[in-house]
Amino acid sequence: MKTEFLNPIHWKKSVLVVILSTFVLIWFGFVDSYSLLTRIGLNNQKADLKEKIEELNASTEVLKTKIDHLHQDAQLLEKIAREEYGMRKPGETVYKIRRTE
Repeated sequence: MKTEFLNPIHWKKSVLVVILSTFVLIWFGFVDSYSLLTRIGLNNQKADLKEKIEELNASTEVLKTKIDHLHQDAQLLEKIAREEYGMRKPGETVYKIRRTE
């Protein structure tokens, strides 16, 4: 058994296998387009995008609720139209008062 391990041909093959294995691990870990580093970055980006989607879905629900309130309450709709968009009824004169403090 000891003589096989000391055999130069066996030793060279073992070194070659170790070098090739190391090269393959480095290649797939860092160099390849599907490398470990790329996958980690993409997974982080995916998690960030999922979080953003959840925030946007929550925002969408809030906006849908506001739209439902506007459809049900004509006075609220008129108030927002007047205050935020400066709209007025036909024949109506609007006077804007600016407050200075």
